[in-house]
Order: sequence, then C-alpha cells, then structure tokens
Amino acid sequence: MSLASGSRTRTKAPEERTALEERTAPEELAVPTAGTRTEPGEKRAAALPLAPSRPRLHRAPVVPRILRAALTGATKSAAIVALLLVWELAPRFGLVDRTFLPPFSEVAQAWWELVANGQLADNAQASLVRSFSGFGIAVAVSVPLGLLIGWYRPVADLLNPLLQVFLNTAALALLPVFVLLLGIGETSKISIVVYACAWPILFNTISAVRTVDPTLLRLAKSMDLSAPRLFQKVILPASVPTIFTGIRLAGAVSIVVLVAAEMIGAKAGLGYLINASQYNFAIPQMYAGIVTISVIGVAFNQLLVAVEKRLSSWRVPTTS
Repeated sequence: MSLASGSRTRTKAPEERTALEERTAPEELAVPTAGTRTEPGEKRAAALPLAPSRPRLHRAPVVPRILRAALTGATKSAAIVALLLVWELAPRFGLVDRTFLPPFSEVAQAWWELVANGQLADNAQASLVRSFSGFGIAVAVSVPLGLLIGWYRPVADLLNPLLQVFLNTAALALLPVFVLLLGIGETSKISIVVYACAWPILFNTISAVRTVDPTLLRLAKSMDLSAPRLFQKVILPASVPTIFTGIRLAGAVSIVVLVAAEMIGAKAGLGYLINASQYNFAIPQMYAGIVTISVIGVAFNQLLVAVEKRLSSWRVPTTS
C-alpha cells in the first residue's frame, strides 16, 4: 500500500465529515436514563454538564440608600439644630442676658463636668428608678382595669362619675396630700407618679375597647367564637394602638410629675439637681439637668413607639 493511499484512509473527505456530524445529532447526545440498556454497537455520548441557573438578586445601590438616610436624618434634626444655634448666638450677641441664659456651649461644658464627677449619673439613676417604678405599676393596674371597664358596660356606668372626678384633679395639686400621708420618702414620689400615669392609660384603654370596628365584631360572632376567644383574637389586638397612645402620654407625664415631686424634700434626682443648681446660682448646671430630662423623655417615647410597632405589626400600613 502506498503512502498516498494510507493518507487517504486516515483523512476523511468533507462529505464524510458532514455525514458523521449529521449522524451525531443533538438528539443522540441525550444521556440515557437509569434502567435503559445500551446495545453493543451503540455509542454512549458523554453527558454535558449544565450549570444550574441561579436567580439574580437585585440589590439596591448602597450609596443612594445612605444618601436618603442622611437626608432624612438632616430633615428631622433641622429644627433642633436651628434651636441650638439660636441658643448659642442669642446670648453672645446680647439679645438675652447670658447670666440667666448662658450659651449652649457653656451648658454642654457644665453637662460634661456633671458626667465626669458622677453627679449626673447618680441623680439620673434615682429619677429613672422612681419614674419607671411608678410607670410600670400604673400600666400593670390601668390596662387590665380599662379592659374590664370597657368590656362590661354596667361597670363603666357605675365607675364613670368617680373616674371623671379623679381625671380632672391635677396630680401636682395632690402632691402635698401624698407627702402628708406617705412622708417625703420614696413611697410618696412613686405614688404620685402612679396616680399621674394611671388616668391617661385607663381612659385610652376604655376608649380602645369601645371603639373596636363593629364589622370585626359581627364577623367574629358569625364564626361562633366564644367570649374569651373574641376578646383575645379581636378586641385586644384592635385596641393596641389606642392603648399605646395612653401609655406614651403616661410616659411623658411620669417624668414631668416626678421632677416636680423631687423638688420637694428629695436628696437625689434630676429635679433635686435642677432645684439645687438654681439655689446655688449654677445656671449652666441647671440647664444641663433640664436638657438631660428632655433627652430621657425623647428616648423613652421612642422606645414605646418601637414596642407599639412590634405589637401592632399585623396592621396594614396606610398609603397616602
């Protein structure tokens, strides 16, 4: 056999390659499934690995989100920054007497000195213990009582005149009575906070139970729910927003009333700090105590708002 004829046998003509490619069509490259037999003359094609398709996650760009958050924070804090700027500049330009209203920078310096020597922490701790104790007792008593009065109308009709009398009696007007009956110790201060906080929570709870959507009540009764299940599944969840309105009001009242109570016969607390600073004519320290009370009140209110959102997460947000 010549060398030329051997080369012809090793090299296929274009027509033969085309016929071979047609015989190995894509339908013949399928992978045989389990249980199928392959004939001896049949060729098994290699399985082609296919990359699994993964859903592409569309994430919002980080930079625009940061810019939106910064813009929102700047918008919300613009009024406070303007107030602090006016507070700083008005005494320096002689618009007010800086003896009675020092610049905010001096107040901030006095606040830092109180933090450094531990006076602010000690007085704030005493006030927070009293305030939170009275507030907690008021919530524990007023919410169940308000649910009971709101659920049973005969009880409401019986107690409503008496409750209206106590509601319209200012807590600070009864402060001398609490001091006379309970002394000038911790009991009288916590009791006055309980009294002041109880009424906003109580009346908002009663209103929350009475103003539940009648459609929800009819729908629940049509499902033959028992009275305890109706109260648990319908009345209580629907009352949460209004109840927390009263709780937030009581949170603000607890701090205000306590500061006033601490100015009479107290030896520690933010109210005592403010009163003592006034007597000693330490005006920057007095304003430092006032600013601390404001910050505590705002933080406490935000905490209650977060708890309210947590408990009423089932509500559908309203779209404007």
